[in-house]
Amino acid sequence: MSLTDQLPRRVLTPERTLPDTAPVGFTTTSGAVDPKHVAPDMGDLAARVRSLMALQQQKVLQLPLGGRFFDIVVTASGASAYAAMAVMDGIQQTGDDQPDACGPVIEDPQRSWLIWLVPPGTSERWAPHSHALCLGRPHRIALPPMAMTEPPGPYWLRPCRGDRLVPPAALRQLLDQFQPGPAPHETLLGSVLSTIA
Repeated sequence: MSLTDQLPRRVLTPERTLPDTAPVGFTTTSGAVDPKHVAPDMGDLAARVRSLMALQQQKVLQLPLGGRFFDIVVTASGASAYAAMAVMDGIQQTGDDQPDACGPVIEDPQRSWLIWLVPPGTSERWAPHSHALCLGRPHRIALPPMAMTEPPGPYWLRPCRGDRLVPPAALRQLLDQFQPGPAPHETLLGSVLSTIA
């Protein structure tokens, strides 16, 4: 069949009769939803969706740690931390990956920190470590815009990808090996996380 061919048409007889149908009735609602009929986590979900949309629009995003997203491991930046990240690039590289295959890492040059995004729940299993601090709930973090890949300010030293986070067991071994330091103090870290961007 070519583009100029006519499509077949159904022949209708004008004297045909149509079957009776039930009347259509629409009910109107006020548009307001009673809060007791909303699932308890829907408000949190809506806030997270708005936050993710803001991140895509190159705005700073504040997210709660834990839940369905991620926890964080914070180390000092510097030569030892960069060496650990270079090894992690090799560990996480598969197939057609770029050389910077490590899961997402934010560098905060003002505070000389690397913030490694690890699977949610890691903070519950993370034993104290002399070169890193792991945080999850109830802390929050301000993420830099996705396009922020260099200073000034906090930036994505390794991009935020949808298919990976940093594996905590491998990260812990690398921190034992390379010993970046000093680790930030938990009280200080928790108080500034939501303002780093």
